[in-house]
Amino acid sequence: MSTSTVTLFGHWICPFSVRVEFALAQRGIEYTVVDVPPRAVRPKGFVVPEEFIAHSPKLEVPMVKIDGEYLADSIPILEWLEEKFTDSSLLPSDDAAQALVRERVEWLNKYVYRPMIGVYYGTDAALIQESSVAFMKAMETVDQWLQSSQWLAGDTPTLAEAIMAGVYTRLDGLRQLGLTGELPASVQQHLERCSELGGWKKVEWSSEQTSDFVGRFLKYREIQNSTKN
Repeated sequence: MSTSTVTLFGHWICPFSVRVEFALAQRGIEYTVVDVPPRAVRPKGFVVPEEFIAHSPKLEVPMVKIDGEYLADSIPILEWLEEKFTDSSLLPSDDAAQALVRERVEWLNKYVYRPMIGVYYGTDAALIQESSVAFMKAMETVDQWLQSSQWLAGDTPTLAEAIMAGVYTRLDGLRQLGLTGELPASVQQHLERCSELGGWKKVEWSSEQTSDFVGRFLKYREIQNSTKN
């Protein structure tokens, strides 16, 4: 394994940070974390590191530093890690197989993350339910992928699993915030397989983190709805 120095600027509550930390841990890349909460949950008075301000164009996590080089935005970071480190790759060697992984990463980013975020940022019951329905519809497609393989894009975990780690960690919290419907059996089994991976151990939420997540967004809803009245 490379002796490069890797720093992740991120936070456990951010699903995009979770993607990157899962990939780092799953690949056995040593790293340190600088805790930077995402803007939406950044405590009043939190001092954002100057280094982060200087190198994160949108001032949002995650950002990674490797030997003095910086990159922000989770999917480009995942690709950058593949370029920088060759051991335990989360991309297959075959070009066609790589293309499938990237296609599914982008699909998950669009069709799973958008409704997921719609659930916990939702302030209107009807819109939360609409997001919930869209999320479960996306799970039907994921179910189809898993009919031919135990993993999302081939016979081994890939970057697609890193993307889903950001979903699976918060699933219990999503249910408490209005997500309805049951995961297809194959998706539930995939979640259980992911929970046995080395990367999962670094990003798995405790019950306290789930409670914190739910509490933050219930408070967010309360504030948003109070301003409408």
